[in-house]
Amino acid sequence: MDFNKAIQAMAKDAKQSARSLRVAKRAEKDAALEFMAEQILSKKEEIITTNAKDTTIARENGLNPAMIDRLTIDEKTITSMIAGLHEVAALPDPVGEVTGMWKRPNGLQVGQIRIPLGVIGFIYESRPNVTVDAAALCIKSGNAVLLKGGSEAIHSNLILNEILSKSLKKANLPEKSIQVIPYKEHEVVGILLSMDEYVDIIIPRGGEGLISYVVENSRIPVLKHFKGVCHVYVDEFADLEMAQKICYNAKVQRPGVCNAMETMLVHKTIATSFLPGMIEEFIRAGVEIRACENTLRLIPHLTLAKESDWPTEYLDLILAVKIVEDMNEAIDHIERYGSHHTEAIVTNDYKRSQEFLERVDASVVLINASTRFNDGFELGLGAEIGINTSKLHAYGPMSLKELTTTKFIVYGSGQVRT
Repeated sequence: MDFNKAIQAMAKDAKQSARSLRVAKRAEKDAALEFMAEQILSKKEEIITTNAKDTTIARENGLNPAMIDRLTIDEKTITSMIAGLHEVAALPDPVGEVTGMWKRPNGLQVGQIRIPLGVIGFIYESRPNVTVDAAALCIKSGNAVLLKGGSEAIHSNLILNEILSKSLKKANLPEKSIQVIPYKEHEVVGILLSMDEYVDIIIPRGGEGLISYVVENSRIPVLKHFKGVCHVYVDEFADLEMAQKICYNAKVQRPGVCNAMETMLVHKTIATSFLPGMIEEFIRAGVEIRACENTLRLIPHLTLAKESDWPTEYLDLILAVKIVEDMNEAIDHIERYGSHHTEAIVTNDYKRSQEFLERVDASVVLINASTRFNDGFELGLGAEIGINTSKLHAYGPMSLKELTTTKFIVYGSGQVRT
């Protein structure tokens, strides 16, 4: 099969669809999202049965439990997808928002207005519910989208694509505004990355290998959803009971996601009173600890951390632990090994918390809260298409506004430049 021609045809259809979406009214876009929610609910048994094909194959291929968890669609996932569609429909439409207007001395009225990005190429792994989240955000923000999910989720993604496309047609919007690329072959990704004539931006979401491949091979601008090497720093002025709850939640509540804590940094003055109980609680939850030498002196039965542990995104019940001299060392560690994703401090010292906010370079920085809150829904943005760990043109969770850009608009009354 000529994949180049096939992907080019899909990209052309997306480009044409984007022209119509650019001027679609909010009522039309919201109607499409509501139709999608209705159809997912009415076809939930079919979706779950189809998804079982993917999870069965994944188990046979030895996919790890964390990946299978991300791949699985169950009743809870269906409910979440439907809620996400309703929530995005209820959000204000960013397209057409005038973000500023000013008058020049010559009488020109100059302003900026939000517009869609155009055609988005979205490359992602495992989670088929992301197909729905991404489609909803793209349609509401006026963008067409080409979706290249992982081969492990192909059956799930294709049935969701069918449902989403039919809902677009029912709302009188172009069916080709949402297209799942139906091929498993790895070469397809490279072909998509070469379609700069039709695709305006690429958003990859997945493991480090996928992100690196996309960045190195794309002719199209890339917004990187890079790995989440997230830290919680427990300060000397922390409420230790609060710190224990935050750290446990950040690691254990759902370890296979990008905003889970991967390294816990603990101030030396509270290490003796905090670490033994905290680590005991982690071990009871099945967490494997990779500890620095100072932590091992305190709790000898742990595994010594290697240099390779500090920059690792485990996505599993594995945690690196380091005792630090002070907040400066904690921030230096984050600067060296962090991935600009999510960082947190637990402290009751206001001045120290503000200094941490100012000095730490990450898309979301939290005070006295779990890293698990770096999420579009939890931050009140609705669904997100990813968490951008680069800084152009957005930093952090990418919801509706982050899927638009601005253009200048100028109102004149006959002015000419002299």
